[in-house]
Amino acid sequence: MNILIVLTSTSKVPGSERRTGTWLEELAAPYYTFQDAGAKVTLASVTGGPAPLDPTSESGAAQTDHTRRFLADAAAQQALLNTMTLASVNPDAYDAVFYSGGLGPVFDLTDNRKSISIIEAMERANKPIAAVCHGVAVLRGARKPTGAPLIEGRAVSGFSNSEERAANGTSLVPWFIEDEMRRLGGQYSRAADWSPHVVVDGNLITGQNPASSAAAAQKVLNALR
Repeated sequence: MNILIVLTSTSKVPGSERRTGTWLEELAAPYYTFQDAGAKVTLASVTGGPAPLDPTSESGAAQTDHTRRFLADAAAQQALLNTMTLASVNPDAYDAVFYSGGLGPVFDLTDNRKSISIIEAMERANKPIAAVCHGVAVLRGARKPTGAPLIEGRAVSGFSNSEERAANGTSLVPWFIEDEMRRLGGQYSRAADWSPHVVVDGNLITGQNPASSAAAAQKVLNALR
């Protein structure tokens, strides 16, 4: 199994002083879920090289077994410092793609043509496409061969409106994940705030929040097996 994890390169929310990046749990949990299952994991980001982490996700209160392991893992740290450029990714080389969250994907991956082409290529090949939390934003621009939104009529989850308001208020992101998934025709569902919730619809796997990261990754493995 060869699995691609795609990360944001955005380290600050545009127009604000709010630092951001990948939410560490949403990288660490799938990274080890895949690696421990024997998969080869490749990290890519929009600009390549060092991919920023959201500082809040590195705080003591946000730590989990996965994040502590990642922060102490020299090989994982090297991988994070040397991500491949998204433009150089050949989707045919991977069996699945996983998009981690953090606020960044809303700003640098949602309308990224290469990212959209990767998602659409994986869809044509019926390979698993997974995303968690704000990472679900990457599905916004992907289309079916008919031109309809990729998620139209499909079951999805992602960071909920109430979680967004609680974490970031109403003005930090240009649109809310839940609202946008519904607008595009997705059959959005959610659990209680901060509770794990993963939705599988064919090859499309989406998780609501950081707590859903490991379960979403496990669903990818289930699909590949």
